[in-house]
Amino acid sequence: VIVDKSTVPVGTAEKVTAAIAANAKVDFDVVSNPEFLREGFAIDDFMKPDRVVIGTDSDKAREIMGQLYAPFVRQGNPVIYMDEKSAELTKYAANAFLATKITFMNEIANLCELVGADVDKVRIGVGSDQRIGKRFLFPGIGYGGSCFPKDVQAIAKSASEVDYDFQILKSVMNVNHEQKTIIVPKILEYFKGDVKGKKIALWGLAFKPNTDDIREAPALYIIDELVSRGAEIVAFDPEAMDNVKERIGDKIKYSQNQYEAIDGADALLIATEWQVFRTPDFDKMKTLLNAPVIFDGRNLYDLPFMKENGFYYRSIGREEVK
Repeated sequence: VIVDKSTVPVGTAEKVTAAIAANAKVDFDVVSNPEFLREGFAIDDFMKPDRVVIGTDSDKAREIMGQLYAPFVRQGNPVIYMDEKSAELTKYAANAFLATKITFMNEIANLCELVGADVDKVRIGVGSDQRIGKRFLFPGIGYGGSCFPKDVQAIAKSASEVDYDFQILKSVMNVNHEQKTIIVPKILEYFKGDVKGKKIALWGLAFKPNTDDIREAPALYIIDELVSRGAEIVAFDPEAMDNVKERIGDKIKYSQNQYEAIDGADALLIATEWQVFRTPDFDKMKTLLNAPVIFDGRNLYDLPFMKENGFYYRSIGREEVK
């Protein structure tokens, strides 16, 4: 029996073992084999894993699992054997650490705005340290999806069950919740506190590009904030619009493409870093928008370029371009 530990609390392998033992009439082993697959890249990650984690105390199960994974680790990527609970916790710890890394950089970005620093320069400087690395240092409007929110909550819950106060992860969850709408005050400031009747074009609904997943997507939180203040939202996303329609219906309007969304809009808000949004036709955008105003929650564009081309541009952790 192979148990994927990505969706269950630490210690479940024991419960699975007990449940099977109560009914089974044959010998069996329970293996904790967590997956480390990114949405949008799951096949690549499975075929070429960074590492394979196998939790078992059984020599027979260890041999069988090693044979199963042998074709996928021919280049020498490690197969790491450990006990079941350690394997379970490895999955949670990995995602919780990455969520913490993202959240820390988001707080640095917020501080950059207050002190006049540029988070892009800070990010490059910090990421050049080999002990830290370059990945998961891009600031924005928080993380969403399934894995990070669920696994951070799961490890915090497991800690609470043994009376351990996991303070860092509690802070990560609180900061990330606030970060999802960090761009709303910037929009309100630009419109002098009143967005009632304003048409805001929204590029991106999925929690990240290359997926239609909208679970815990920052865009949904932003929509709630702006619509509650009377704004009209017209959204486009290459993959996630059907899921959003199912979730919130006609609370917002939907466009067939990114340029239709901005036609007659008072501002553009970017919530997902789809590749198609990285290199738009800026001249066309200026003709379609009522005013060349962009609020970018994913820091897609170069500040000097936006300044030279006459855009009002607000991003995360960088100077305001007027």
